[in-house]
Amino acid sequence: MKQETASRGALGTLFGELKEYRTASVLTPVSMIGEVVVETLIPLLMASIVDNGVNKGDMNHIIRIGICMLGLALAGLFFGAAGGWFGALASTGFARNIRKAMYTNIQTFSFSNIDKFSTSGLVTRLTTDVTNVQNAYQMMLRMAVRAPFSMIVAMIMAFLINRRIATIYLIAVIGLAVVLFFLMNRATKYFKMVFKKYDALNESVQENVSAIRVVKAYVREEYENDKFANAAANVYNLFVKAENNIIINMPIMMATIYAVILIISWVGAHMIVQNELTTGELMSLLAYCMNIMMSLMMLGMIFIMITMSTASAQRIAEVINEKADIVNPGNPATEIPDGKIDFNHVNFAYKQGDGEWVLKDIDLHISSGETIGIIGGTGSAKTSLVNLISRLYDVQEGSVCVGGRDVREYDLVTLRDEVAVVLQKNVLFSGTIIDNLRWGDPNATEEECMEACRMACADEFIEKMPDGYHTWIEQGGTNVSGGQRQRLCIARALIKKPKVLILDDSTSAVDTATDAKIRKAMKEFIPGTTKFIIAQRISSVENADRVIVMHEGAVAGFDTPENLLRTNTIYREVYETQTAGGGDFDMKGGDN
Repeated sequence: MKQETASRGALGTLFGELKEYRTASVLTPVSMIGEVVVETLIPLLMASIVDNGVNKGDMNHIIRIGICMLGLALAGLFFGAAGGWFGALASTGFARNIRKAMYTNIQTFSFSNIDKFSTSGLVTRLTTDVTNVQNAYQMMLRMAVRAPFSMIVAMIMAFLINRRIATIYLIAVIGLAVVLFFLMNRATKYFKMVFKKYDALNESVQENVSAIRVVKAYVREEYENDKFANAAANVYNLFVKAENNIIINMPIMMATIYAVILIISWVGAHMIVQNELTTGELMSLLAYCMNIMMSLMMLGMIFIMITMSTASAQRIAEVINEKADIVNPGNPATEIPDGKIDFNHVNFAYKQGDGEWVLKDIDLHISSGETIGIIGGTGSAKTSLVNLISRLYDVQEGSVCVGGRDVREYDLVTLRDEVAVVLQKNVLFSGTIIDNLRWGDPNATEEECMEACRMACADEFIEKMPDGYHTWIEQGGTNVSGGQRQRLCIARALIKKPKVLILDDSTSAVDTATDAKIRKAMKEFIPGTTKFIIAQRISSVENADRVIVMHEGAVAGFDTPENLLRTNTIYREVYETQTAGGGDFDMKGGDN
């Protein structure tokens, strides 16, 4: 019952995306009905030609009816072509609207919404699932109307011609329908299982392609090949099981058709001899027999397609109906006065109600324009802390304020425009360098972009490129080094001239001297901006106004670097380890 309710809800969601293609969706079955009417009339005219033309030697009747048949054939061609055109228009347009609705809604998702759907799962829903729904919808508009209508009309015409022979049709149809339903029902369960395996297959491909350099560096090609082969084999095996149930359909169908034809021919011949049936009527009955049987076979295939698409429709509807966890408040504030940041006894968890706080009782107060360093071991929630500033997640307890107001009171676009983030994973998009830089400010002039690149120390390698700032960046920035990507991402953030700038371990791929130049340039270029520098290197934070020391989701220290060196065990251990040449290390425990 729940499954049926979910299916109806999913179909209701999807059909709401028909919009401008409703007319084409109506004209498709209308055209199919017109084609069926024409096909139904042609056997009657054939019978008339045989009985009243050939048998009576009436050439004028043959010509006259022949012209009518030609006209009907042309009409059938027109209706068939119209049905195909309108069906393609409606189904492809329907699929386009569904993809657009999904993609548009995904753009509104908060990080917690995205966490519910794997990337590979979203890709499958946007591609394979939508294609299944598109194909099923086109088949529904054409065959799901044509097949039953054709079968019913042909059956009626057969009964009008001769009830005795039509009864043979009816018995054959009922028996064949029972067999086909049994076979299709067995195949359906396998088709439902296939889509879960598609996600695993796409995940394997996506993970391998995105991490191809790591795969090659560790010579794991054979392992990845085996992993993909197993995922592909799972899909293959399920399809084979489904097809093994379906493959017997055709032999059963053809055997039934030929058996019915033989029976009708034998019965019909006796009836012709006894003048109970004409030759033309027998020919019409044989034509209707083919129509009925082929229509029944088409209905079986439609049943499979609709079953497959129902699972896809439910998966698509989940994405379209997903509500963003983070939305604008009523009458949101649209101006942020400065970069003052306050964490007021904040408690935060990614999954509500699991009893595990990621951030525990965070109480920090930062003045506008300060440079704040953040250090801590892996898993100490450094990134989780700064994610709350731009409201990528909402806190469960306490509040985060920017410019003296709770971030939940601001318009999301306003807030995120004034909080620039350079993430750990530096992302560039396909396009020129200047295109990527203007993600920070679409209206930035080329001179402003060049100035930001000088601040980020990116100008030195850009000017050596053949096309300079108009050099093409491949998808993901694969044609530039890790350090170059980091500097371009920093320049992109600087172009925004935000009130708050967050550098999340974003200078890890540049040398210490370049790191120092970037920090000095930022201090001069955006002095009024509040800057957060998350780093593993002590050199990146030792010149900050104050440093936050994180440990297991809590603040273990917050003071100037000089004071922390004297009073904080964690900070002192990191400092002594790195300055002694031991390199970065993952801090363990510690107290003030």
